[in-house]
Amino acid sequence: MEILRVENLNKIYGSGDNIVRALDGMSFSVEKGEFIAIIGPSGSGKSTLLHILGGVDKPTSGKVFMDGVNVYEQNDEQLAIFRRRQVGLIYQFYNLIPVLDVTENITLPVLMDQRKVNEKRLEELLTTLNLKGRENHLPNQLSGGQQQRVSIGRALMNAPAVVLADEPTGNLDRKNSQEIVELLKFSNKKYNQTLIIITHDENIALQANRIMAIEDGKIIRDEVISR
Repeated sequence: MEILRVENLNKIYGSGDNIVRALDGMSFSVEKGEFIAIIGPSGSGKSTLLHILGGVDKPTSGKVFMDGVNVYEQNDEQLAIFRRRQVGLIYQFYNLIPVLDVTENITLPVLMDQRKVNEKRLEELLTTLNLKGRENHLPNQLSGGQQQRVSIGRALMNAPAVVLADEPTGNLDRKNSQEIVELLKFSNKKYNQTLIIITHDENIALQANRIMAIEDGKIIRDEVISR
């Protein structure tokens, strides 16, 4: 079942002689539960694509459909709700709120949505992410790997349809990197969540079901590795 469809997506910065085409007529579709690795050189458009898929940045032209909904036909309020409920974003720099503890950081999207926290899901995430006993720790009391686990918990708390991760292991050593990837793969399988990861790490890319290579805002290779 298709969960995501991109049609002729363009993102242009600047004007005249200074035009930069970050995305250049990109089209593809994604099935529910797929694990896709997006690779390509710096400046190829990977992060721009991820931000547009996540509702963080708007395309110059083209369409993004998430679960049948045209994302950019929504008004600002609907788009904000879409970001909180349909998409889980994980960044290389953990973006945790320094004055909030582990539990507060994880549940922030739910509280911003003015909804009740699903305590069972919170407990399950804390256990799965190996954060039990650290619920009241602030970010500066955690290691890099633990902080990234908290950011994953925050991304998964609302049970989003699609999880988007932009170089989620970029600041971590090899051991922590593989642990983070295993957690994301576990979530992908357990909850049948679609997972799209930007990575420069070939070992991570080869663990995906599908590899998409981007260069100069275009898809130059789209290869299914496994089902």
